[in-house]
Amino acid sequence: MTRAMGAAMRRIHVGNALSAFGLGFTVPYLYVYVAQVRGLGAMTAGLVLAVFAVAALIVLPFAGRAIVRRGPLPVLLVALVTAALGALSLGLASSATTVLLSAAALGAGQAVMQPALATMIVDCSTADTRSRAFATQFFLQNLGLGVGGLIGGHLVDTTRVSSFTLLFAIEAAMFLLLAVVMATVRMPHSPRIQDAPGRSGSAKGSWKQLLGNRAMVQLCVVGFVLFFACYGQFESGLSAYGVEAAGISTSALGMALAANTAVIVVAQFAVLKFVERRRRSRVIAAVGLIWALAWVTAGYAGLGHGSQEMATAAFVSTYALFGLGEAMLSPTVAPLVADLAPEGMVGQYNSAFALVKQLALAVGPAVGGPMGASLHAPYIVTFLLFSLGITVLAVRLGRQLTAAQDQPWRARSRVVAQGGPTPADQARARA
Repeated sequence: MTRAMGAAMRRIHVGNALSAFGLGFTVPYLYVYVAQVRGLGAMTAGLVLAVFAVAALIVLPFAGRAIVRRGPLPVLLVALVTAALGALSLGLASSATTVLLSAAALGAGQAVMQPALATMIVDCSTADTRSRAFATQFFLQNLGLGVGGLIGGHLVDTTRVSSFTLLFAIEAAMFLLLAVVMATVRMPHSPRIQDAPGRSGSAKGSWKQLLGNRAMVQLCVVGFVLFFACYGQFESGLSAYGVEAAGISTSALGMALAANTAVIVVAQFAVLKFVERRRRSRVIAAVGLIWALAWVTAGYAGLGHGSQEMATAAFVSTYALFGLGEAMLSPTVAPLVADLAPEGMVGQYNSAFALVKQLALAVGPAVGGPMGASLHAPYIVTFLLFSLGITVLAVRLGRQLTAAQDQPWRARSRVVAQGGPTPADQARARA
């Protein structure tokens, strides 16, 4: 990694931390703000959460092409300004219409940030440093969310609308500050498609090329199940199951979420040392087994016959096990997406994977929420099977990957010993 790439990467990491810090101020309190503080009811609050997902699904197919054609930095700056305007207007909105429109702007901006930042990390890292770069990003995101949520909890007052307006103003300010920081980043040169034929034809061609990559399609399937069976359950099905089946109090639920973040923050770099020398497909498969154990633990919390203290401890342990799996995935999946992308198409591939993530996050709560609240045993069995399915799908994915994609550390060692082409060249030649 050159000095310029290192300087750019440091600014990107600072920006990641700032955006997560801003999100932490509002994400835990969005439902309460819309339903109770603004008095718009539970239905409007539910629609706001749905609008976030819909906005992401609309903009992400276009975001990938924009990143490929224009580069990630201009796209990121537009997304940040859009998100800042959405956050500020959401804090000032008082009617259902303005709340939903503001949520759409905020959701669209947040959705585009993900692939743009991921592409910048790829452009500013090498094959040797990419896993650590994404692990650092995930660490800072969780740290920022945790600190922001903690501070926001002390500022918010459900009896004063102005306290929520302050939270959304802080979030908007963090997005604008991130835009200022990102504007100073000097990105290294990376391939762009400048002379592609008309927009519609080139977009269709790039999506056809992506769908023709069997390894990428299989990774997207794995990614959908990952996000559906874990992230899509955190604040919906699993929390409903904990309250209804295990009798978990709201304070214990907060403790479980804190345990999830704490495991990620504490274990991230220790886990990184372990996964860097393991086959990526086998790491994903291991995460499926760890999450299966998490669902078994959750089953004991709600369906066992122990004391309330034991049920609470088991439920908190469930979130901690999920955190361990997340720490293993952060340096594994995003670099694999980058290694599967042909020259100049990293932005398209990042956007496609972000689109799959948003689909899973939209479907996951819709399926898991009602099941977790009322169908306790079927809920646990269903998501236990999904977690085991992750392991099966990951093993099958490994058969589609080249050595440079599945075991980049071994490919690098072999190239150094033989004096051959770089690992990046090998991966792109085989993609």
